[in-house]
Amino acid sequence: IMITRARSETFRELVERYRDRVNARLHQTLAVGTEVPRQLTEAMRYAVLGPGKRIRPLLSYATGELLELEPQRVDPIAAAVEFMHAYSLVHDDLPVAILAGDALQAYAFETLCEDPLLCTDPGAQIRVIGWLARAVGPTGMVGGQLLDLEAEGRRVDERRLADIHRRKTGQLIRAAIMMPSELVPLAAEARRDLDAFASDIGLVFQIVDDVLEVEQDTTTLGKNALSDRRNEKSTYPSLLGLQGARSRADALYAKAMSALQSLGEGSAGLRWIADYIVSRSR
Repeated sequence: IMITRARSETFRELVERYRDRVNARLHQTLAVGTEVPRQLTEAMRYAVLGPGKRIRPLLSYATGELLELEPQRVDPIAAAVEFMHAYSLVHDDLPVAILAGDALQAYAFETLCEDPLLCTDPGAQIRVIGWLARAVGPTGMVGGQLLDLEAEGRRVDERRLADIHRRKTGQLIRAAIMMPSELVPLAAEARRDLDAFASDIGLVFQIVDDVLEVEQDTTTLGKNALSDRRNEKSTYPSLLGLQGARSRADALYAKAMSALQSLGEGSAGLRWIADYIVSRSR
């Protein structure tokens, strides 16, 4: 929808059309596919799409009028501030620990937005921010945390478990590797290989973590901790057994290291960290 404002129209007369604009953008953004867990999608839609005055988006549109900006240039800003407003309402009564986590997330984005060196290449800066946003958002970490909660007390298959782990833990590890790659020209094949390594080593990390937790608890409790955990939360050891989980981690590790071969000697640091991930004791 394009609003062409005649001089005779007051802002008050345009309010409903601006509300319709931002509501349409909010609906569009939340019309997510199957990558976002259904329960999470429903909760987000409930938090955002109810009746509201949309004061914050209206302020953005009013500023756009002041600056003679076309409304479509303001639409993403209006939607973003309304998402943040809904986010703040959901978090109003939460414990301090959760609010501290929220603040750290905001600091992460502020750090990337304000770093003077990143600001010298806005295109690369945007791509870097995009990696982090996707990694921690509904298709990444938050979605994985929701799926992990849904899996408690249920037995899931390995495909589902890998999806949970790749989202909850793997996506941030992947982003940590891929964000710096946006700062330099990189051949498409090299980028694909680096991303393949990043994706697999993130899953390796979580499988090893599951194995170490079982081994640690078994030593502490003096019995096999799998018997206590089997009906609580699905993990690779509970699904495949301890040896099966180790074997799966080893196979993924080998696959990840193979992807690094084309990147040459410069990948030595990544190889060292990958070795550390599979050999660490906690």
